Amino acid sequence: MAEIGALVVSYGSRGVSYIDALHRSERYDVDLYIADKQRNPFNMERARKHRVIPDLDVGEIKKFAAEFKEKIDFGIVGSEGPIIEGLRGIIEEELGIPMVCPTREYAIEESKLEQRLLMAECCPDANPDFRVFKKEDFGSQGEAKRKLYKWLDEMGNQVAVKPDRPGYGKGVGVWGDHFNTREQLWEHFLSIYGHDSVIVEKKIDGEESSFQCFCDGKKIEILPATRDYKRAFEGDEGPNTGGMGCYKDKGDYLPFMSQKARDEEIGKVKKLFKHIRGDGRNDGLRGIPLYVAFIHSGEGAKILEINSRGGDPEIQTIMPLIQDDFVDLCLGMIDGNLKPINIREKASVLVYKVPPNYGGFEDRFPERVNKAGIGTELDLNGAWELKKKYGNDLWIYPGSMEVGGDGRLHTLTSRTVCCIGVGDSIEEARDKSMEAIEGIKGGALWYRRDIASEEHIENSIQHMKNLRG
Repeated sequence: MAEIGALVVSYGSRGVSYIDALHRSERYDVDLYIADKQRNPFNMERARKHRVIPDLDVGEIKKFAAEFKEKIDFGIVGSEGPIIEGLRGIIEEELGIPMVCPTREYAIEESKLEQRLLMAECCPDANPDFRVFKKEDFGSQGEAKRKLYKWLDEMGNQVAVKPDRPGYGKGVGVWGDHFNTREQLWEHFLSIYGHDSVIVEKKIDGEESSFQCFCDGKKIEILPATRDYKRAFEGDEGPNTGGMGCYKDKGDYLPFMSQKARDEEIGKVKKLFKHIRGDGRNDGLRGIPLYVAFIHSGEGAKILEINSRGGDPEIQTIMPLIQDDFVDLCLGMIDGNLKPINIREKASVLVYKVPPNYGGFEDRFPERVNKAGIGTELDLNGAWELKKKYGNDLWIYPGSMEVGGDGRLHTLTSRTVCCIGVGDSIEEARDKSMEAIEGIKGGALWYRRDIASEEHIENSIQHMKNLRG
């Protein structure tokens, strides 16, 4: 087999899914040079060289890559931070290593306002009505509050409140979910307004799907639709998280969607891509330049947000089903010759286990969190034994955990580990992922038990029927 070296910038289970796909190559002998946020046990086992960079600082990543640049043929980035910070330009210009991720110019998640303005140009029917509140536009908080309340009058209070940039304030808040009075909404507004511009947009009633694609700068190759579970608790209650689980159906779209709805998604993303790309090939877009969160409503498909990397957990739900050699896909994105992607015609369901302190839920919802076992060693052996039984129909991707100095596994503060079941139906895939999740012991980890449940999916189907008449 041909030898090849790959730099992987990894944070959590998403990066692990890329590492797993590269490591499983049957055409190449892959040496992995992994810049990791922590001592992830999965990555450490598979790395030729493993370097912990806790803040994934782009300067430190560059130093690590520079040590082995003669052995690295390309790199891939899992999380948005280094993309927004311009890692690709730094690595390519200073070290000559081609990277599979968009350039900083196309790190579209850096500003939700820029996303809204972009969509207003190329696909305005995907935009909900919105208003932007910038400090410099108002003489006082009182003036901003008066303008906000006037907008709330127009919208009947049915709005979502968002920071312009990621990581500021309390994030997205939605009327009826995160607040039920204008005073609560104003408090949420101020938590963002002190740091950032605030976008207040019409709340859309509908069902969400995630759209992902690979890109070589000329064209996009579209991956199957997935459904993410953002809310912390069963029944879609509690605060938003990074995602507690995810599922995909056997085909390209979800049970509550129709072929027409899927075609609508594809049409809007292709318009968006063509507008961003311009004429010919735009090499700055290689990688996963458009992860689009859709909401299907009675008014058609609206876009909630756009990102320039694979979703977590959405991309992990698909990566084990890709039948092509992932090294070839990466090289195809780099050289502008990406081929159509072959996906196993199977359903898959991903479930996360998370620690009690994830998202601050231990303090805010103590009655929902099982604290027994806090500080105890993690034991993944039960899940790995099931992997032997199910083979390619079960995947375990460690995330926010690390190997301690004592050689034992310990939880960190974010999503600890995900299990992905694969089957001929969503129900069959779900059974495998739940069995594996329950086989993971220690750390007082908890999880949502209704991910991809028959009841949840049936409710989504009925909801869409009601919305579309």
